Amino acid sequence: MVRAPVEFSGAPARMRSIAARMRVGVKKTRIGQLNTFLRDVRRHGWDDTLPSTAAFFPGDTAPVPEKLNRRLAEYVMAQVEAPENLDRWPDPAGRLIILILIRCGLRISSALGLEFDCLLHDGQGAPYLRYLNTKMKREAAVPIDERLEADIVEQQRRVLHRWPDGIPHLFPRPNSNATGQIPVQPTSFRGSLDRWLNSCDIHDEHGRPAKLTPHQWRHTFACRLINRDVPQEVVRVLLDHESHKMTARYAKITDQTVRRHWEQATKVNVNGERVTLDPDGPLAQAQWAKTRVGMATQTLPNGHCGLPVQKSCPHANACLTCPVFITGPEFLPELREQHRRTLTLIDISTGKGQTRVVEMNQQVLANLDRMIGEIEKDDLTPGAADAS
Repeated sequence: MVRAPVEFSGAPARMRSIAARMRVGVKKTRIGQLNTFLRDVRRHGWDDTLPSTAAFFPGDTAPVPEKLNRRLAEYVMAQVEAPENLDRWPDPAGRLIILILIRCGLRISSALGLEFDCLLHDGQGAPYLRYLNTKMKREAAVPIDERLEADIVEQQRRVLHRWPDGIPHLFPRPNSNATGQIPVQPTSFRGSLDRWLNSCDIHDEHGRPAKLTPHQWRHTFACRLINRDVPQEVVRVLLDHESHKMTARYAKITDQTVRRHWEQATKVNVNGERVTLDPDGPLAQAQWAKTRVGMATQTLPNGHCGLPVQKSCPHANACLTCPVFITGPEFLPELREQHRRTLTLIDISTGKGQTRVVEMNQQVLANLDRMIGEIEKDDLTPGAADAS
């Protein structure tokens, strides 16, 4: 008996409703699965009537929106890393998993899948954590400190105490695991994590209970490195990213690092006057944005242009006589070299009787003298090296 096709009233509307609630990434995955099915139908000859155009092509699916930075606020991290809270974990293995996630930036699947023999040492005896990059399906290693190494060795002792013959995993499931062959599963760890967060009363800046995922510690690990001025290539290697594009997502927050250096450095204009930027003033963000745009679009070999980009420059190439030119200690070598070349030009022009050229460059020379003199004052001030 063959059943007739059944039509469901309102099905298109329900499908649209489901699609509207579905995340773009999930939609893209489902479409990819359907595309694979259509390709297999043609490849295996399951239906010769399926046209070659029955497929999804690049551009048919909406691009996945770029995710916002998911790092955890340091306010939350201070509570997470507090020793009294870490000690609330019901078992030392769970505590160690958190430390590995925070200090190594591993994905949860890589951390829970660590092999029992996961420690490596280089020629100087420095420890490394060897793990499987579950996304790229390859082995990788990340440097660790001696303290974390000692915690891992202690976990190995606990495992051997329960399974003297040895097992393959560093974090075996504690229950219903007589042979020790089953590692802790991500869903189980996430449940333990939620219970631990509740027991510690970890909350955000607004007093709300903190909600976090293990993967956010990977973002936090990377952002902390970027803000400590670790080069992006080094961060890429530590995260075992395939491309710089993957790591570049974390580099977007480095404005706070650049801003810190900018606030600490001494800036002077062509008159040798200090240009201050109050980090707590009402115009701090606006000043910072203007300066960043100027640095990005009008960087000069010996300083930065402080003119808003909406305005045209009336000084052409005469930046050293421009009232909105700003420089600092990082350009001192270039300023000294330009000072030397300006003196040479004045001497040559004087010998040739080029009075107008001499007059123009004497103003440049006077400005250079003032700027260099003001910057060199800070070089003699204690702590100036740290500020630059």
